[in-house]
Amino acid sequence: MVGEGQANRLTSVTELRVRYAETDAMGVVYYANYFVWFELGRTDWIRAFGVTYREFEEQGILLPVVDAHCAYKTSARYDDLVRVETSVAALTPARIRFAYRAVRADPDPALLAEGHTEHVFLTREGRVARLNRHPRLWLALAPARAALAGAGPT
Repeated sequence: MVGEGQANRLTSVTELRVRYAETDAMGVVYYANYFVWFELGRTDWIRAFGVTYREFEEQGILLPVVDAHCAYKTSARYDDLVRVETSVAALTPARIRFAYRAVRADPDPALLAEGHTEHVFLTREGRVARLNRHPRLWLALAPARAALAGAGPT
């Protein structure tokens, strides 16, 4: 689902239920799983605009993570319903930065974590790719570019 997010950015929402395997010996979600959830949100965000990670790769574009951050606010536990809200905070022909909010929706609503990942568009040979030279992919991201332009500097 894609809707309007904070600062007039398009946001996708991914819902998941915490699995037992995602918790540690203290019964809380192991910290690294938030990055897995961010990846789910990022994949859903891209898919909401009519393309997939697979299509990026078929066009010879890879999206490696070059920066990742997560600020943990409160713990999630087994069987909690979690919403991962994903938006794009910055987008150029060579880079994209995703912003995430993980929110417990049930049983006790709370902000769990906020974070971001930054990706560079690369060719399979490891050179920076200019996404605007790939019309289908660049066009698919037009709504995000328009929302960012309307939001001012990020």
